[in-house]
Amino acid sequence: MSLSRTNSTAATLTKNRTEDSIVPSSGMCVTCVDGCIGMCEIGKSAYRGHEVIYPQPFGVITTAGEKTYPVDYSHFNIMGTAVGAYGIEADSDKAIFPAVDLTVRVGHDGGLKFRRPWIIPGIGSTDVAKNNWEGLAIGSALAGTGLTIGENVVGMDMEAVIENGRVVDTADLKRRVKLYKDHQIDGYGAIIVQANVEDTRLGAQEYAIQELGVEVVELKWGQGAKNIGGEVKIKDLKKAQELHRRGYVVLPDPTDEAVIKAFERGTFREFERHSRVGMVEEESFAARVEELRAAGAKYVFLKTGAYRPADLARAIAWSSTYGIDMLTVDGAGGGTGMSPWHMMNEWGIPPVELHSLLYGYAKQLADAGRRVPDLVLAGGFVFEDQIFKGLAIGAPFVKMVGMARAPIAAAMVGKTIGKTIAESQLPVYVERFGRTRDEIFVTAADLRHLVGNDEFEKLPAGAIGLYTYYERLAQGLRQLMCGARKFATSYIARDDLACLTREAAEISGIQFTLDVDREEVKAILNGRH
Repeated sequence: MSLSRTNSTAATLTKNRTEDSIVPSSGMCVTCVDGCIGMCEIGKSAYRGHEVIYPQPFGVITTAGEKTYPVDYSHFNIMGTAVGAYGIEADSDKAIFPAVDLTVRVGHDGGLKFRRPWIIPGIGSTDVAKNNWEGLAIGSALAGTGLTIGENVVGMDMEAVIENGRVVDTADLKRRVKLYKDHQIDGYGAIIVQANVEDTRLGAQEYAIQELGVEVVELKWGQGAKNIGGEVKIKDLKKAQELHRRGYVVLPDPTDEAVIKAFERGTFREFERHSRVGMVEEESFAARVEELRAAGAKYVFLKTGAYRPADLARAIAWSSTYGIDMLTVDGAGGGTGMSPWHMMNEWGIPPVELHSLLYGYAKQLADAGRRVPDLVLAGGFVFEDQIFKGLAIGAPFVKMVGMARAPIAAAMVGKTIGKTIAESQLPVYVERFGRTRDEIFVTAADLRHLVGNDEFEKLPAGAIGLYTYYERLAQGLRQLMCGARKFATSYIARDDLACLTREAAEISGIQFTLDVDREEVKAILNGRH
């Protein structure tokens, strides 16, 4: 059985002619007919070439791989108990799920505080991120969660002022930071500015620290979606030329006269802007961390992707050595931007395997008496059960999980509902709940109390959508934790999980279901407990 769809997918807007008769190894139709117009990925590549590498329609979607991995988080179940309670008195009147504490503190001094154990670990210069930033920033800030401004935001800002190769003023980055900070409540949450090769050359993080008051910055080695730099599509010739001048890889070359003429004739309609891959070396990594601290950064994070185990070992070992406050590890298969489709499906270590390796490396460091940075797991987390499992598989080192596609989806839906309310075009599915924001969004009353009636009226619907989604996750997670009798995230442990398959147990080191509590069961049955 093939684990991948190799020649037809909604991601590239392709399909097979013979949907029910497909060669498993190649994805081709069993009978490929002369005269077919080319609906499959091979056929579409025959006339659109490299454009078909990327998910479509470009710029208005987020994308995740559809490969079926042998093991995923559904292969684990959460273990509950009928005995006792951790973090609260074992009293049925006190140990109720609303009493579960979801707050988390991270950083070398515990100075960063979050109301909920999840964070958006990096959305950058893509249109889908920029067009939904109001909802993401304001919703995250109100919820007291973290939000990372991803790579290339400064470089893609056509209003940015760059002098001698360094940024001195921006429009987009300034707006993104301000939207978050203006809605932050009681110091909960954090806005984080990430950097890749181009951002570092432009001095984007130094600018964010010194001019925008950003306290948290993140170095980026990669992500789970791809093993190359970020890419976007550019429809404007002058913008493509400006990005070329700023040092990006732009294809085809927008300064070539033949290319310019072809673009003007309509031979192609989009340029590709690519970022460079970083070259990780311990000496330069250590130097960059010190540069950021000298520039005024209070906390320095690192984000890495689904690279080979040796790279993961470097990430956690160097984070330990050089005092990185938080390390995010992103498993293969997801993405908020426009990663090459086959790359998204066919490279890297999947989440369960990668996160299991990370736990093993963290434990080895801890057992040797070395500091372990606060850890964040990313790679397909969407709902409260998965959040619990992520916290448990890496306990006690994992403090949060990272999510991006799901929060973007919530913000987009909230924005769309707000638009349909304004246009009096509510779909029947939504209209059954009401016709106003107060009737449709179940958290409206809470938000009115939190920010006041006047401010509530100004909130973008995307922010309300994200806040409401987060409220659902929080209540669901509290219920799961209450059932496990864990009343704070710090009490979640690996033995709160059981594996449903022997393979999952072998990979993760977590016990197979029938092996759970084996010794305690013997003691109970023998009357010794």
